[in-house]
Amino acid sequence: MSKMMTPMRSAEPKENNFEELKQRIHGKLVDKLDLSRVGELDGDTLKREIRLVVERLCDTEDTLLNRTERDRLVNEVLDETFGLGPLEMLLKDNTISDILINGPKNVYCERRGKMEKTNVVFRDNKHLMQIIDRIISRVGRRVDETCPMVDARMFDGSRFNAIIPPLALDGACVSIRRFGANPLKLEDLLNVKAFTPEMVMLLEGAIKARLNIIISGGTGSGKTTLLNTLSSFIPNTDRIVTIEDAAELQLQQDHVVRLETRPPNIEGKGAITATDLVRNALRMRPERIVIGECRGAEALDMLQAMNTGHEGSMTTLHANTPRDALSRLETMIMMAGYELPLKAMRSQVASAVDIVVQASRLQGGPRKVTSIAEIVGMEQDTIVMQDIYRFDREGVDENGRTYGKFVATGIRPTFMSRLESAGVRLPSSAFRERVMLED
Repeated sequence: MSKMMTPMRSAEPKENNFEELKQRIHGKLVDKLDLSRVGELDGDTLKREIRLVVERLCDTEDTLLNRTERDRLVNEVLDETFGLGPLEMLLKDNTISDILINGPKNVYCERRGKMEKTNVVFRDNKHLMQIIDRIISRVGRRVDETCPMVDARMFDGSRFNAIIPPLALDGACVSIRRFGANPLKLEDLLNVKAFTPEMVMLLEGAIKARLNIIISGGTGSGKTTLLNTLSSFIPNTDRIVTIEDAAELQLQQDHVVRLETRPPNIEGKGAITATDLVRNALRMRPERIVIGECRGAEALDMLQAMNTGHEGSMTTLHANTPRDALSRLETMIMMAGYELPLKAMRSQVASAVDIVVQASRLQGGPRKVTSIAEIVGMEQDTIVMQDIYRFDREGVDENGRTYGKFVATGIRPTFMSRLESAGVRLPSSAFRERVMLED
């Protein structure tokens, strides 16, 4: 019986020995590196040469590694040297959309809409902090006890957030929202039934006719992906200014000016907010302003820009319904510090915003455009909205995924004359009341 139990007890020590061996070889590699020569070699040549050095260092170790373990050891040492250590394995997997790290020993990922725990671990919190520093130092950000939270963008455009002790009690926590080097295109979203061709036709026409659009939704609902996709309809001749906390929009046009906010320095000074950038953007002769996410006092400046010659602007914000999105806008306007009467505030919103697109992440993982609503105007103190298209949820299938149908409400938008003036012709059948697509 004891003989049968022995291999099971030795599995964990063997893994620990592997980690110790990896650290030992990595330490020897650092000692052997000729830093003056490293700077003279291009990336591919340097990796080939260091791979050979690592393989020779493996030969000097008195350990019994099979070919698979040896290859794994070499690759992990190279990841520690050039890449992001244990994260590299997850970043190479294109099916993963989110990576969530709750301390050094608990790493989760979302794959095809499902959350699962991975077998990836960091040695300790110090190891995890080294990887965090490696990521944020590339974009000039910092994180330490005086500034324990950071937003940044990764080399492939993914969104990165980290919060460290003393705020995070169980070790550093990291959230990576992946966008990838090849962002999802319109055809990809149509294939997964995120919306219907009729909805795309309407949004394409609205963008070409320079209507102002707000994309609202919860966390992880696909707002930024949708904004990236819809921005492809902006004519290539337009001058676009984008404003973001961490640059992640991937616009395909030629004439794009990208602006990014800046956090305060170690003395608490030098911060540049989204409000500052919106005001500065108005002096840059933009034809469209795209704000990655509206979350504060910049909402008032954005609405004023939409009302004063910068039609066709777009932004995203967090809200669960189109009506909630307008309420959030009112709250953000008040954050600007002006005592505006409620009616004046709502009139500003009603005249500036034309369409609210609601994106939702449904149970089981599917992300869909659940509503396209038009703002019609004001009735006394109330903003009047009407749904043009919506997604009706019908239930949950055996896999736990929500299913339903896309419906045209039968309402013809009041902005059709603006579309026709811009040369956009939509068939009247696109708005006929019916079920457009069942999922």
